[in-house]
Amino acid sequence: MITVDNILKLGDPRLYENCAPLTHDELPLVENWVKDLHEAMQDIRRKYGFGRGIAAPQLGIMKRLFYLNLDKPYIIINPEITDPSKDMFELWDDCMSFPNLLVKVKRHQSLTLEYLDENWKKQSWTVEGAISELIQHEYDHLNGVLCTMRAIDDKSFKWKE
Repeated sequence: MITVDNILKLGDPRLYENCAPLTHDELPLVENWVKDLHEAMQDIRRKYGFGRGIAAPQLGIMKRLFYLNLDKPYIIINPEITDPSKDMFELWDDCMSFPNLLVKVKRHQSLTLEYLDENWKKQSWTVEGAISELIQHEYDHLNGVLCTMRAIDDKSFKWKE
């Protein structure tokens, strides 16, 4: 069983690496990877009360894959963000790699996500608000970028109560 203890923590050098694209040959591995991502997210939800998405590198899987569990599960393979809005918004972001820390960041209000699903079919999803922010957060993980690196200023950090 995968738990919060399996999630890489702030400072682990793997969290700062660029992830490699998945190849079609690796598609059979995705089902088990997603199972592990789902278990880690469920444990975070139990212990910390949050968690809508998790990126593969947070479990040391250095591939361009993330998993969202919203109204239904979304498996996002080799994503690309297109058409990010000029309109930005600020929010306190959290992360499973440092679950007690909040970081104030700016994110695009809307964007379009181009990706492959678990059947290797091309998908396009236009989102805004909270889902746009979530996608940007998970997408950043694939590029070795943490929300701590996007902090608005040096006072944009606070401990969760």
